[in-house]
Amino acid sequence: MASNPPSLLLAHLSFCCHYSFTMISVMKHLLLTTIAAVLLVEFAGSQLRAANSLNVVLFLVDDMGWMDSEPYGSKYYETPNMERLSKQSMRFTNAYATPLCSPTRASILSGQYSSRHGVTSASGHQKALPARASRYPANASPSQKFIYPISKRYLDPELVTMAEVLQGAGYRTGHFGKWHLGLSQEHWPEKHGFQVAFHAQPSPGPPGSNYFSPYGVHKTGEPSPKHPVGTITDGPKGEYITDRLTDEAIRFVERHKNEPFFLNFSHHAVHGPWGHKEEYTKQFANKVDPRGHQKNPIMASMLKSVDESLGRLLDKLDKLGLTGNTLFIFYSDNGGNTHSNLPGARGMDVKQGHPKWKFVQDWKKWAGDQPPTNNAPLREGKGRIYEGGQRVPLMVRWPGQVEAGSISDSIVGPIDLYPTILEAAGLEKPKEHIVDGESIVPILKQTGKLKRQAYFTWFPHLIPAVSVRQGDWKLIRRFEPHPKYPETVELYNLKDDIGETRNLAGKMSKKVAELQALIDGFVKETGALYPKPNPNYDPNGKPTVSKPKPQRPTPEQFLQRRDTNKDGFITLKEYIGNPKGRNVPALNQQFNRRDANKDGKLTLEELKKTK
Repeated sequence: MASNPPSLLLAHLSFCCHYSFTMISVMKHLLLTTIAAVLLVEFAGSQLRAANSLNVVLFLVDDMGWMDSEPYGSKYYETPNMERLSKQSMRFTNAYATPLCSPTRASILSGQYSSRHGVTSASGHQKALPARASRYPANASPSQKFIYPISKRYLDPELVTMAEVLQGAGYRTGHFGKWHLGLSQEHWPEKHGFQVAFHAQPSPGPPGSNYFSPYGVHKTGEPSPKHPVGTITDGPKGEYITDRLTDEAIRFVERHKNEPFFLNFSHHAVHGPWGHKEEYTKQFANKVDPRGHQKNPIMASMLKSVDESLGRLLDKLDKLGLTGNTLFIFYSDNGGNTHSNLPGARGMDVKQGHPKWKFVQDWKKWAGDQPPTNNAPLREGKGRIYEGGQRVPLMVRWPGQVEAGSISDSIVGPIDLYPTILEAAGLEKPKEHIVDGESIVPILKQTGKLKRQAYFTWFPHLIPAVSVRQGDWKLIRRFEPHPKYPETVELYNLKDDIGETRNLAGKMSKKVAELQALIDGFVKETGALYPKPNPNYDPNGKPTVSKPKPQRPTPEQFLQRRDTNKDGFITLKEYIGNPKGRNVPALNQQFNRRDANKDGKLTLEELKKTK
């Protein structure tokens, strides 16, 4: 074959190179155009998804009682933002929680009763039992008729949490604040569907039992009371954890304002050890509750801070234009604390130099002999199966779906939030995952009623019992008599007797039988670990009874004790007595408060009018 002339060969090569480069350029242009188009479509799709997907905010307060806010009837606590939210929401009057925090939190995330998921007590800060360990202790005191099961100390990783479902649907998920559902990292919120988590272990209260920075939280290590571990970082000295959590929650909302998000905002307040802003506490020190029940300025101060947190978050949603597309739920994890820090209680009689000395003196200065809160007209409080321990505030705001300022008396609980949130977001519950709760969307939209027969509370701890609520009726089954609660069956009509003062069990055997049958069915259905008979039980054994709390003297007894010269009056000097070791400023304050006519003497009538 004849060879091509060099000039022709060069021309051919030049043409080929030019053609190749042209084609590469065209292909590159097409590729970039295609990528840009895909990105544009994806961006538009994400924006459309964000516009059409519902944001979810759960604002959870720790230990906040049913009566601890203005919308629920408090005349002492000042909660203008809770009142503001109630006017935009449906407010529930029969919302329940488990009497302690961890079970409620586990029920919220799983949609299951505590008897099914196994977290039955506030044990989420304790080391987990070995995987195959029995949930029953090996033995019990001979005075104890039954052996009671031990609570799980973490949220089971096999459960599909609400956060995991939402994350799988494209939501950004964040947890801020108290977790209390597992001590070790394998059980932390990051392992249960939360992409962002700001928390600390192991304290049931604030990180390191301290409401003020430095919190002393470490990134790694073995969690202990002296070595809190987690993702909470120190702020400026004196920073209040309630404010800091709010800052972090707001930053999360700002970062994800253009995509659907689930914010699990779980305050440490108003749980002990009751750290408070003194400037707020002073405002409540001389305030009087017209109802005559709530008198603790420390609790009032802490609730004021929580209310401010709520207001800041609501304002941010408004400013970002997210309010109309956000399901906002306000809730508490159990009833208000009425048993801590009473005179003579364990931990309140400490000597100077004790780690709690400063706290005890602060409490006595501001709160005196008052419990953290008062749930009246409800009976008792946190840790008890009576209404004061179970009934809590619940408000749900959903613009365009929920009538603003509406009220519902439907009986609902933490098990219902899981199916409600998923339905509101247009999502299906995961297959194979058992949900005990029922969506309250028909209640919220006022289009229907709940279908369940009754609502149950399983609480085999402290004073072990199980309860059932059906309509106006509530039955309590106690597993064995207790020195303070000798009756094992209690029946109340809450419509007529919200304070649970009249046990009707002896008069209404048929109603008792009906409700007992419901409890039996509940135990069987949920796999509740029922107490086992104690083989070492001795009916003549000496029961272990806590030291009885000293009874507060009557006004007559008080006058007799303090009136040393027996002239029928108590002077300030007589009121204080021996000043050594006593909080004289606080006693001065008490005396002046009780001295209604300011004559420097306390009469029997003045003592009767004040405590």
